[in-house]
Amino acid sequence: MFFMSFDIITIFPRIFDSYFNESILKRAQKKKLVEIKIHNLRDFVKNKHKMVDDKPYGGGAGMVLMAEPILKAVSSIKKKNHSKIIILSAKGKQFDQKLAQKLSKSDQLILISGRYEGIDERVKTVLKADEISIGPYVLTDGDVAIQVLLSAIVRLIPGVIKMESLKEESHRNSLIKGEKGKGELEYPHYTRPEVFTYKGKKYRVPKILLTGHHKKIAAWRKAHRRASSGNGREEWRTKKRKTVEK
Repeated sequence: MFFMSFDIITIFPRIFDSYFNESILKRAQKKKLVEIKIHNLRDFVKNKHKMVDDKPYGGGAGMVLMAEPILKAVSSIKKKNHSKIIILSAKGKQFDQKLAQKLSKSDQLILISGRYEGIDERVKTVLKADEISIGPYVLTDGDVAIQVLLSAIVRLIPGVIKMESLKEESHRNSLIKGEKGKGELEYPHYTRPEVFTYKGKKYRVPKILLTGHHKKIAAWRKAHRRASSGNGREEWRTKKRKTVEK
């Protein structure tokens, strides 16, 4: 049975308490498919005030996380031949489904949470670490980004979620076919009631989904997928969709 461990280095370990102890992530740990350990960076310094940051050379605003505490932390927790070290950074490679799939095959992921103005560049150099960003925007910290990575990666580990649930998901088909940058958005979903009334207007479930005709439903779902490359996702949101009910 495949087992994967996650080691997270942060200066605010309690941030993760709630998220990692709910729903799918909690069940994955309980089934011993994954192990998630949080390491407080301040535990790896000996100075009186537990300082892990300092002013940047060359001047500038903010503080920078120092290299030595991070290197000590990684040295103490790296335990597998196939360990991968990742720094969460706004300047990193864009995280996507293909990368999530690749990372889900790792034995151990060591995730370093950036904060303030960033991390001393020598950490990346010494550890040969990869930098990953979850989007073209700046966060207050890397802790939220780490939660995003685990949410995407853990669910791909065999046994965490039923394969049937994964097969119909957005972006997965293009990943299997090896199409670069051509993810697909999943078809629309509906549940009870059949007719939903809001502010006097009725919103109905497409008739085709009520027929029980599996081939026609499959065709409807296929027709309602949209390529998400380029501006495809925005077009999906703004363009009026045609409902296939035949």
